[in-house]
Amino acid sequence: MDRSHTDCPIALVVEDDAEVRNLATAVLEETDLDVIACDSAEAAISVLERAGNHVALLFADVRLGAGMDGIALATAVERRWPDVRVVLTSGGDAHGVDGLPAQVVYMQKPWRALDVLVQAEHATMAARAA
Repeated sequence: MDRSHTDCPIALVVEDDAEVRNLATAVLEETDLDVIACDSAEAAISVLERAGNHVALLFADVRLGAGMDGIALATAVERRWPDVRVVLTSGGDAHGVDGLPAQVVYMQKPWRALDVLVQAEHATMAARAA
């Protein structure tokens, strides 16, 4: 779904499981962020290359099927778009996930909608302050 506007901060959801992606998208659509959903890290990089200065939040799974995983995506985002708030999710606890970039917020699945909304609020406030 791409309904982004040039002046509105964006939440980018990256999840290869359609059901989880749709749930995260529905939760984030209740915020002041526009939402773009992708099924791969490569698709997310493409969105970021087009609209990176408007992306306030990246909400991604650690495991993303074939290709780039969520950790590699988070590392690329931290390096190229350092103002983007990055939240990674996975079924295991954070101690079992190697290589998380320093600024990444980790959320264990199943995550709670309220926790996602809190992260979206932090991202929105930071984007508006910039």
